[in-house]
Amino acid sequence: MTTPSRTLPRFGRNRPSAAASGAPATGGGGGGTAGSAHSARISLGQVFTAESSNYFLLLGTTLFLVLLGLVMVLSSSSIDSFTSGRDFFSVFLKQGLFALLGIPLMLVVSRLPIRFMKRWAWLAIFVAIGVQLLVFTPLGDEVGGNLNWIAIGSYTFQPSELVKLALVVWVGAILAKKEALLGTLGHVAIPVLPVAGGAILLVLLGGDLGTVMIMAGLVFGALFFAGIKLRMIVLPVIAGAIIAVVVAFSSESRTTRIMSFFNGTGADYQGTDWQAQHGEWALAGGGVFGVGLGNSKAKWSWLPAADNDYIFAIIGEELGLVGAIVVLILFIALAIAFVRIIRSSNDMFSKVVTGAVMVWLIGQAFVNIAVVLGVLPVLGVPLPLISSGGSALLTTLAAIGIVLSIARENAVASARAERMSQAPQAPQAAPAPRASRVTRPSSSRSPLR
Repeated sequence: MTTPSRTLPRFGRNRPSAAASGAPATGGGGGGTAGSAHSARISLGQVFTAESSNYFLLLGTTLFLVLLGLVMVLSSSSIDSFTSGRDFFSVFLKQGLFALLGIPLMLVVSRLPIRFMKRWAWLAIFVAIGVQLLVFTPLGDEVGGNLNWIAIGSYTFQPSELVKLALVVWVGAILAKKEALLGTLGHVAIPVLPVAGGAILLVLLGGDLGTVMIMAGLVFGALFFAGIKLRMIVLPVIAGAIIAVVVAFSSESRTTRIMSFFNGTGADYQGTDWQAQHGEWALAGGGVFGVGLGNSKAKWSWLPAADNDYIFAIIGEELGLVGAIVVLILFIALAIAFVRIIRSSNDMFSKVVTGAVMVWLIGQAFVNIAVVLGVLPVLGVPLPLISSGGSALLTTLAAIGIVLSIARENAVASARAERMSQAPQAPQAAPAPRASRVTRPSSSRSPLR
């Protein structure tokens, strides 16, 4: 009895391909190179699809504001730098150095995952509060009547800017963790009220009322974007407003500025109204198209803080109404980018953090511009991304980096959901036919007629 022999396939024939078997294509010749090039194309494609239009809108607007700020800092600070015994470019070079540090920092932070930020939120807020406490030590430095600076040698740092950044991440992590319990007042207040309120109180003890207003707005903005009921926020807002009024009138200098504001600019020209009056004159002198970049007259020691709190006045003088409107449009574009990222977010942390950063930056820009225009009393609040100040620029860029990270993860999640929706569905097996039911006669008798 003979055994039937099996027919073996010839080499290279009827052989499963790498694509069919799921294994990578390897071997001699160009197979490995083609496989590597294909995988490289896929990797690059994944990298670029992660950056959405929201990401590029926020990144591009931020970079444009930083570059505009460097140009205006150079123009507005050159005279004061020279008259104070330094060279014309000292403030500009310092600001440029912080920009060179801050932009890479922003890009690095934009690559951090959200889970990393949530994990280190508690440590960040405790470190920030600890640094803020240093202003009450011999390291503290008083500037303009506010004890809100740390001086180490020739280097000064404003720790309240670090507190802002830590508050953004911490409040977002806490509210995201307690998302299911936010309908109860006790869970909303604890631990947000003692921790955030304590951090704001430390800044308030230093006398910086303008920064306190921005920090309070940041926290209330986070609560709003978390979906907290307005009736839970009304009482804290009223209490905060009363405290702000009491603190404002507790200082003689602040009281004088407030009363001068209500009496009309120019009532005390040689004293309190000097800065506000020259700020308005600078804006008026610019006209529609401005006097030209570098040709400001107010920066010749007529306008205090020309490169910081009142840099918008120099923009209006040198670039005119057109330049001032461009700045406003850039901040509107920044707000649109934030709103679009909030709308594309599906988790509580992303919405709260993005909303808090938006309230911080757009609210601070509004206050700064309103002060220069004479709509609000004089407050020591710089224009974000434009005014000189290294600590403010670094923390602002880091905060925008966090929002860029959120935009990236939103785009990745959206692309993943789109791929899953477009993936072909596996055919479902047909259900087994049911066995036919056999009808048996219940009785052998015929039915009654």
